Amino acid sequence: MPFLLPASVTQDNVLQLEQDGLLNIAILRTVDCRNLKDFDSTVLTVLLAWQKKLQVDGQQIAVQNAPEKLIVLAGVYGVAQLLGLS
Repeated sequence: MPFLLPASVTQDNVLQLEQDGLLNIAILRTVDCRNLKDFDSTVLTVLLAWQKKLQVDGQQIAVQNAPEKLIVLAGVYGVAQLLGLS
């Protein structure tokens, strides 16, 4: 079962989301973005933080159902390959 992102990821909820993900590290390897509608680059921050945590254990994040805007943002910030979005 993947970790499902909420519809909105902004500065208002990104810290709570990061903590929720870390509390569910067992399912964090797969992150499902199908609900993600309202977001900005803060979502990249949390995805990268989770990726860093997983790398410590030799694992990698897999992002599913990424909206086009997320793929574009990851490309603009140069992190698409790190998140498997390229």
